[in-house]
Amino acid sequence: MKQSKLFYKTSKSVSEADGAAEIKFLLQGDYIERLASGVYSFLPLGWRVMRKLTELIRREMDSIGAQEVSLPTLQPKKIWEESGRWDAMEPPLFKLEDQHKKEFALGPTHEEVMTGLAKKRINSYKNLPVYLYQIQTKFRNEIRATGGLLRTREFLMKDLYSFHDDSKDLAEYYKLVAKTYHRIFDALELNVLQIDAVSGSIGGETSHEFMVPSDSGEDEVYYCNECKLGFSAEYLQEKRQKDSNIPKCEKCGDKLSVESCIECGHIFNLGDKYSKSMKLEYVDRDGKKNNVLMGCYGIGLGRIMATVIAVHHDERRIIWPKSIAPFEIHLINLNLKDEKQIERIEEIEKELIEKGIDVLYDDRLGVSAGEKLAEADLIGAPIRIIASEKTLAENKLEIMTRKDKNAELIDIDKAISSLKL
Repeated sequence: MKQSKLFYKTSKSVSEADGAAEIKFLLQGDYIERLASGVYSFLPLGWRVMRKLTELIRREMDSIGAQEVSLPTLQPKKIWEESGRWDAMEPPLFKLEDQHKKEFALGPTHEEVMTGLAKKRINSYKNLPVYLYQIQTKFRNEIRATGGLLRTREFLMKDLYSFHDDSKDLAEYYKLVAKTYHRIFDALELNVLQIDAVSGSIGGETSHEFMVPSDSGEDEVYYCNECKLGFSAEYLQEKRQKDSNIPKCEKCGDKLSVESCIECGHIFNLGDKYSKSMKLEYVDRDGKKNNVLMGCYGIGLGRIMATVIAVHHDERRIIWPKSIAPFEIHLINLNLKDEKQIERIEEIEKELIEKGIDVLYDDRLGVSAGEKLAEADLIGAPIRIIASEKTLAENKLEIMTRKDKNAELIDIDKAISSLKL
């Protein structure tokens, strides 16, 4: 991609940022634009990140046998009444009427729709287990949308649903999904804590949240570094274990440390909560009818994008992990004037593209070196290659890795082969 063709407009400051890196840098770099409170447009840079994140999650879901579907956002009142959640959701549903006065909700989640699909197709133990997922837009009627992409009214989410004929099989798949989540967060270079949590309006028997420590976090987490056990503040309150003192680990007795965290994922053992109310049953090997057991497993993609920035940034720039960087390499022409030099840099761009590398080539004319480098900071590619009159006079290129900020001069003929991607 040539930067002269990229649809974007960076800014030096943004009034909406409130100082939080995860929203400030996204707005300054023109990754996103706020349309209304809690509603954001994703521009080319931002959508490139979301696409890569989507592809990463999709690969991992496919690897554990899940099949992808795409379900409607507009959901009829009837199925929410069947589950008993039409007036019980928190935050409340976005509700609307069509021209026939029939009521609908904009889906914040899809337990009801998924259960209805399964009900028409599962009737025997021979049909189980089944794993279905989607990556789709959700709507939450938040009373106060805050923190940029951390708490929005419209957002992209991966939700996976599993259907089982016994609790042991459900427990095994639940653990497999948790392991897969850790793999996803490792690829994003996020240190995640898996903690016991309350199930809230989703319901079910047990649930776990995946929390990333960050000063931007809205959630308080109590965690034992020795035993790797953690609990949300709500979980401890529910279990009546929290008082004015920091509680102790139930396993080793040490005091739990307190962390501010961002929630990036939540998994639930639903048991028969939805199958019982919506009559999703199967016939077992003995000819007896039973309720199908279910699990659901969510990841908020916008939250992950914001969390990556909250964790990976310095005072003036995003430091994207390679797995979701909008571009792997930023090739910058610092106002070369010699046509042969320009041709050589364009050859390097072509070689990088042929190797399957995502490269952004700053080919713009009449833009100062300072402005080019400042914008490169905001775009945040993991590797930056700079070509200037000074470096090319020595037949070299300057290569900088953003993560460690080390810059070195490499012979132009060896530049590509020396890249560590």
